[in-house]
Amino acid sequence: MKGRILVVNTGSTSTKIAVYDSGEKLFEKNLTHTAEEISQYESVMDQTPMRRDAITDFLSESGIALESIDLVMARGGLITPIQTGVYEVNQAMRDALVEGKDGVHACNLSALLADDIAALVNEAREAMDPMERVRKGMSGKCRAFIADPPMADEMLPEVKVGGLPEFPRRTLFHALNSRAMVRRYARSIGKTNKEVTVIVAHMGGGSSVSLHRNGLVIDVNDSLGGDGPISPERAGSVPGFPLVEKCFSGKWTKDQIKKRLVGRGGAVAYFGTNDFRELTARAEAGDKECETFIKGYCISFAKYIAAVSTVVYGKVDAIILTGGIAYSKMIVDDIRERVGFIAPVEVYAGENELESLAENGYGILAGEFEIKEYNRDRIIS
Repeated sequence: MKGRILVVNTGSTSTKIAVYDSGEKLFEKNLTHTAEEISQYESVMDQTPMRRDAITDFLSESGIALESIDLVMARGGLITPIQTGVYEVNQAMRDALVEGKDGVHACNLSALLADDIAALVNEAREAMDPMERVRKGMSGKCRAFIADPPMADEMLPEVKVGGLPEFPRRTLFHALNSRAMVRRYARSIGKTNKEVTVIVAHMGGGSSVSLHRNGLVIDVNDSLGGDGPISPERAGSVPGFPLVEKCFSGKWTKDQIKKRLVGRGGAVAYFGTNDFRELTARAEAGDKECETFIKGYCISFAKYIAAVSTVVYGKVDAIILTGGIAYSKMIVDDIRERVGFIAPVEVYAGENELESLAENGYGILAGEFEIKEYNRDRIIS
């Protein structure tokens, strides 16, 4: 693998970056942004220059010349559902992310930052002596891409059917890591992702269970306020009538209800913490309340895994458990015992987002991936 890649992944209070050279990670850095810094900006999108400067300043301090970067990979933002794959950042994508019609989140900044930094790289290369540019292999144009955005939608029409026509099931999940783990599994058995049928259970801050067949994600839950298993901070699926009663009790605002579902749900609602390491340790020490909750968490995942398997009549090659919580032997063993009858269970613990972005970047440089164009007028309905 040849080339130097900068990876950008923005969160609410941090910007994670990594630099890869010829396939090897040179370094990874979590650039944190204080509450005081963030409070200076009226909107999330206004933070773009501040975060861009933080990245370029750190690269300079680390001895990484801008002109040495061949490609910038970014986490996908909340944009109108499109197919999975790699997309070059263009003006239509920038406009959609800034507008925030499909949701406003710090992840929307990643593509903007990547595109801005790619432009700075090209400016730096243009300022070089032409002969030096050629000698150092920096004559090409640096480009910015996203891969497998979270609202990627390839769901079968029949799995979108919900109990009310005005509430069809929608997709919002950990597409980037999930698809990378399917490719990893397929390589391990000498196949491509288009030759396997796999269920991926992502167990992190959010929870998603996705069904992958022939390279497409044909069923998945909405992990951000929709349906799904329990999460450290998210409620997942909740009963309708009690939720309606709470909404109209006069005791809760709209924002408070939404925060209860996403941010203060799941383990936070039960125990006031989102740290599953603490909860599993307490369960192992004999805390019955924690033990019951952990079992419930595992069952909620097992139910969704079993449910999506019915879409393909149980013909599944493997079940992959991934995400940070997949490091827990207690949880992995419990889920494996419950769903192992469906298919063999593979464990690829960790979020793997930076690595997944780098993998996509090298696939682009090697010409292995089709580069798609984002056009908000050609959406998936």
